[in-house]
Amino acid sequence: MKSTALARKVAGLAGTAVLAAMVSGLMATPASAATSSSAAGKVKPKVSVTTPSASARHYEGACPVKVSFSSKIKITAKGANKLAYRWLNSDGSRSKTKVVKVKGNISKTVSRSIVLRDDTKGWQRLEILSPRKVVSPKRYYSVTCERDDYDPDYDYTDRHQQVWARAWADPEYYSGPCTPGNKIDFNGVIKVNRPAWVRYRWVVNGESVDYGKVKVYDSRKVGYGISPRSSHRGWAQLEILGPDRTSSNRAYYKVWCKDTPAPATKVSVTDLSTDSNSTTCKVGARAKISATGSGRVAYAFSVNGGGVEKGEVYFSEAGTKVVTMDARSVLDPTKAGTVSVSVSGPNNSDSTSASYAAPCAKAEVGLGAVSAAVKARPCPSTNGAVSVTAPITVTGGGSVRGTAKVSITAAGETDSHVDDYSSSSLNVGATFHMADVSKGGTVSVTVFDEGGKQVATGSSSFTGHACYEVPAP
Repeated sequence: MKSTALARKVAGLAGTAVLAAMVSGLMATPASAATSSSAAGKVKPKVSVTTPSASARHYEGACPVKVSFSSKIKITAKGANKLAYRWLNSDGSRSKTKVVKVKGNISKTVSRSIVLRDDTKGWQRLEILSPRKVVSPKRYYSVTCERDDYDPDYDYTDRHQQVWARAWADPEYYSGPCTPGNKIDFNGVIKVNRPAWVRYRWVVNGESVDYGKVKVYDSRKVGYGISPRSSHRGWAQLEILGPDRTSSNRAYYKVWCKDTPAPATKVSVTDLSTDSNSTTCKVGARAKISATGSGRVAYAFSVNGGGVEKGEVYFSEAGTKVVTMDARSVLDPTKAGTVSVSVSGPNNSDSTSASYAAPCAKAEVGLGAVSAAVKARPCPSTNGAVSVTAPITVTGGGSVRGTAKVSITAAGETDSHVDDYSSSSLNVGATFHMADVSKGGTVSVTVFDEGGKQVATGSSSFTGHACYEVPAP
């Protein structure tokens, strides 16, 4: 009897637990539904990205060469978001992920540059990771490096591989504060009697400090730098490890770290001038960098806010040096823009900007002479065909496209036709079949650009053409 009572008590407790779980579930359901409804109501941002543009899609010339890519990101959203993106390369590598905070609707152009030293074919694309995952189309590019002295058809197999090396220090003598911003550069040139991959190392004061491997077709520069911390004398040497074992001369140098700091060197940049080339549709620039004392000065050129070229110059004493930005293509050569250059020295920075003229004038569309040719019918008919033609004229650079309305009036009858034109097809016209061409008439052509704006018009008249008699059989 005790066992039966105990079983009934346990069953009762189990039923109570099940009922409590059901009630708890019913009470939790509205909250869960509210959460789901809230999540469903949140609208995800819209994200789009353009196909990257390349500063040189098919480059042929001296190497190494810097190729820059840029792409525009558009985000349509409310409130704040985090924009995370990275660049993908055709060899499987990826750039570091960059994250920036954005708010509301934005349009942002991002860019990257890569330095290519050998013949290369590949592509770049931009991947958006947040706030929504989007990948741009691929931008394909190629680089063909010039080899002035290398003949691919010549048989080099009967020659022994030889390598020569030369080295020098810049500057050979340094006097001033021994700070991280002041360096001694060791420059070297490697020469070969036939193209080869060359392994090398830099040795400074008997200690190996840097290793490298480069492809050399005729000659190639390599380098290494040190930041001295104390006064001393020393040397550097460029050793070739293979395929031919040899060494350069010793490049001697001397450092004198002055106990009394020299007057703080100040740097400035002036006389920035630009050059717009209407033949190549490219923009170049040059500027003067001045320093009041010794020091290393870094400079950077940018075009319309995007960095394009960087470099360094060293002043052993007060003076002025000229730096240049190589002529390069711009995003829209039909518009003017701005070139900026910034400099940074041991103690201060400076910058300046200058505008450049549009390197290529915008294409202007016009209209040549309008002509009409009439073909009459056999008598007694008065009808006939009228062929109207006119050439579209273009001045300036860039491509054009649009429409032309061709109209005719003859013996009170009117008709019209719309014809398309483009850079590859610059003639417009139409053939009309009119009821009466015996008294002549007028024709006209009105030209519109791609946006529908009227840009040119012209007209002409044609004389009447009587029917012609058909000879009797």
